[in-house]
Amino acid sequence: MPAPSPLILDDVVITRHSRPLVAVDARIAPGEVLTLMGPSGVGKSTLLAQVAGFLAPAFAATGRVRLGDDDLTDAPPERRRLGLLFQDPLLFPHLSVGGNLAFGLPAGGKRAERRRRVDEALTDIGLSGFAERAPETLSGGQRARVALMRVLLAEPRAMLLDEPFSRLDAALRDEMRRLVFGRVRARGLPTLMVTHDREDAEAAGGRVIELTARGARLETWRANATDDEETT
Repeated sequence: MPAPSPLILDDVVITRHSRPLVAVDARIAPGEVLTLMGPSGVGKSTLLAQVAGFLAPAFAATGRVRLGDDDLTDAPPERRRLGLLFQDPLLFPHLSVGGNLAFGLPAGGKRAERRRRVDEALTDIGLSGFAERAPETLSGGQRARVALMRVLLAEPRAMLLDEPFSRLDAALRDEMRRLVFGRVRARGLPTLMVTHDREDAEAAGGRVIELTARGARLETWRANATDDEETT
């Protein structure tokens, strides 16, 4: 596999009805988690949608999204190979746990090899023997672990996290934070997380960009600068 590349938001500016919503200029190193914090409505998830390639038509964006030298700005979502985790696990109810994980695997390969990888993934997250289980029989924490592993089996080049721990109780949040952040660091995946929970940011251990709603005023955070060099 090629060496991991940084995820770069090169002066990305998002507007709605010509009104500035959010602007970020940042370089996220392999294995780093950059956190965007702020209340609802300041553009956190909208920025994530632009990076992922499915920004709603109501919004407009300028700037470039890159993975190393690979410009993703105009690429369709399926070609960007970005892993997404949302508030809900979004497991397919018509597939077994093993079927959900197999869905994440790249197409092709022998059935026995695909099954081996699914079994290894389940063992890795403490769910050995759960391949034939239905998703609705799992606990919230178990569903979250399966969702994470399904994303990782797709071999993403970077990760996007949209409030991934907000639906879990306090004990499960701590467990999932350790699991998610440990995996992205081990795989060298540049990761962009949006959250309103400061404990998420503290657990991520990386830089934090705080977004605030200030009418039509456009603010740009230079996340690749040092703390005393950041500008508004």
